[in-house]
Amino acid sequence: MAKIMVVDDSATLRHMVVHVLREAGHEISQAESAEQALSRIESFAPELVLTDLYMCGLDGIELAREIRTIPGYRDTPILVLSTDSSMAVKQRGKANGVNGWIAKPFDPEILQGVVQKVLH
Repeated sequence: MAKIMVVDDSATLRHMVVHVLREAGHEISQAESAEQALSRIESFAPELVLTDLYMCGLDGIELAREIRTIPGYRDTPILVLSTDSSMAVKQRGKANGVNGWIAKPFDPEILQGVVQKVLH
Protein backbone atom coordinates (compact mmCIF):
# COMPACT_ATOMS: atom_id res chain seq x y z
CA MET A 1 0.00 0.00 0.00
CA ALA A 2 1.08 3.62 0.54
CA LYS A 3 3.58 5.35 2.81
CA ILE A 4 1.68 7.85 4.99
CA MET A 5 3.02 10.37 7.50
CA VAL A 6 0.64 11.08 10.39
CA VAL A 7 1.30 14.33 12.29
CA ASP A 8 -0.61 15.11 15.48
CA ASP A 9 0.45 16.38 18.91
CA SER A 10 -2.22 14.22 20.57
CA ALA A 11 -0.75 10.75 21.10
CA THR A 12 -4.22 9.26 21.54
CA LEU A 13 -5.57 10.61 18.26
CA ARG A 14 -2.33 9.85 16.43
CA HIS A 15 -2.49 6.21 17.58
CA MET A 16 -6.15 5.89 16.51
CA VAL A 17 -5.36 7.22 13.03
CA VAL A 18 -2.27 5.02 12.75
CA HIS A 19 -4.27 1.95 13.79
CA VAL A 20 -6.92 2.57 11.13
CA LEU A 21 -4.34 3.15 8.40
CA ARG A 22 -2.16 0.17 9.36
CA GLU A 23 -5.25 -2.05 9.35
CA ALA A 24 -5.71 -0.93 5.73
CA GLY A 25 -2.14 -2.05 4.99
CA HIS A 26 -0.33 1.28 4.84
CA GLU A 27 3.21 1.93 6.06
CA ILE A 28 3.12 4.74 8.63
CA SER A 29 5.57 7.25 10.04
CA GLN A 30 4.41 9.28 13.04
CA ALA A 31 5.39 12.77 14.14
CA GLU A 32 4.13 14.69 17.16
CA SER A 33 4.87 18.12 15.67
CA ALA A 34 5.21 19.81 12.30
CA GLU A 35 8.88 20.39 13.02
CA GLN A 36 9.43 16.68 13.70
CA ALA A 37 7.56 15.81 10.49
CA LEU A 38 9.75 18.17 8.46
CA SER A 39 12.91 16.60 9.90
CA ARG A 40 11.74 13.12 8.85
CA ILE A 41 9.90 13.74 5.60
CA GLU A 42 12.72 13.21 3.14
CA SER A 43 14.01 10.03 4.79
CA PHE A 44 10.51 8.48 4.94
CA ALA A 45 9.30 9.84 1.57
CA PRO A 46 5.54 9.75 2.24
CA GLU A 47 3.01 9.47 -0.56
CA LEU A 48 0.46 11.25 1.68
CA VAL A 49 0.68 13.51 4.73
CA LEU A 50 -2.22 13.53 7.20
CA THR A 51 -1.88 16.31 9.76
CA ASP A 52 -3.73 17.86 12.66
CA LEU A 53 -4.47 21.56 12.26
CA TYR A 54 -3.75 23.02 15.69
CA MET A 55 -0.37 22.04 17.16
CA CYS A 56 2.30 23.83 19.16
CA GLY A 57 4.85 25.50 16.93
CA LEU A 58 3.87 25.33 13.26
CA ASP A 59 0.24 24.42 12.64
CA GLY A 60 -0.91 21.95 9.99
CA ILE A 61 -1.38 24.62 7.33
CA GLU A 62 2.08 26.04 7.96
CA LEU A 63 3.39 22.46 7.71
CA ALA A 64 1.70 22.12 4.30
CA ARG A 65 3.28 25.38 3.14
CA GLU A 66 6.73 24.16 4.23
CA ILE A 67 6.28 20.74 2.60
CA ARG A 68 5.43 22.44 -0.70
CA THR A 69 8.88 24.10 -0.69
CA ILE A 70 10.73 20.74 -0.50
CA PRO A 71 11.83 19.49 -3.93
CA GLY A 72 9.72 16.51 -4.96
CA TYR A 73 6.83 17.29 -2.59
CA ARG A 74 4.99 19.95 -4.57
CA ASP A 75 2.24 17.47 -5.50
CA THR A 76 2.23 15.15 -2.46
CA PRO A 77 -1.35 15.01 -1.12
CA ILE A 78 -1.81 16.71 2.25
CA LEU A 79 -4.98 16.18 4.28
CA VAL A 80 -5.90 18.07 7.46
CA LEU A 81 -7.76 16.29 10.26
CA SER A 82 -9.46 18.91 12.45
CA THR A 83 -12.51 19.95 14.43
CA ASP A 84 -12.28 23.35 12.71
CA SER A 85 -13.91 23.21 9.29
CA SER A 86 -14.71 26.89 8.87
CA MET A 87 -14.57 28.27 5.35
CA ALA A 88 -11.85 30.79 6.27
CA VAL A 89 -9.55 28.07 7.63
CA LYS A 90 -10.22 25.81 4.65
CA GLN A 91 -9.43 28.67 2.26
CA ARG A 92 -6.20 29.39 4.13
CA GLY A 93 -5.38 25.69 3.88
CA LYS A 94 -6.06 25.50 0.16
CA ALA A 95 -3.94 28.62 -0.46
CA ASN A 96 -1.05 26.88 1.33
CA GLY A 97 -1.22 23.51 -0.39
CA VAL A 98 -3.77 21.50 1.62
CA ASN A 99 -5.67 19.08 -0.64
CA GLY A 100 -8.51 18.04 1.65
CA TRP A 101 -10.16 18.18 5.06
CA ILE A 102 -11.40 15.40 7.35
CA ALA A 103 -13.57 16.37 10.31
CA LYS A 104 -12.83 15.19 13.85
CA PRO A 105 -14.10 13.03 15.32
CA PHE A 106 -13.49 10.86 12.29
CA ASP A 107 -15.24 7.72 11.15
CA PRO A 108 -12.59 5.03 10.37
CA GLU A 109 -14.37 3.99 7.15
CA ILE A 110 -14.58 7.60 5.95
CA LEU A 111 -10.89 8.12 6.76
CA GLN A 112 -9.94 5.01 4.78
CA GLY A 113 -12.19 6.07 1.90
CA VAL A 114 -10.74 9.57 1.68
CA VAL A 115 -7.18 8.22 1.88
CA GLN A 116 -7.87 5.70 -0.91
CA LYS A 117 -9.49 8.39 -3.08
CA VAL A 118 -6.58 10.80 -2.63
CA LEU A 119 -3.98 8.13 -3.37
CA HIS A 120 -5.60 6.95 -6.60
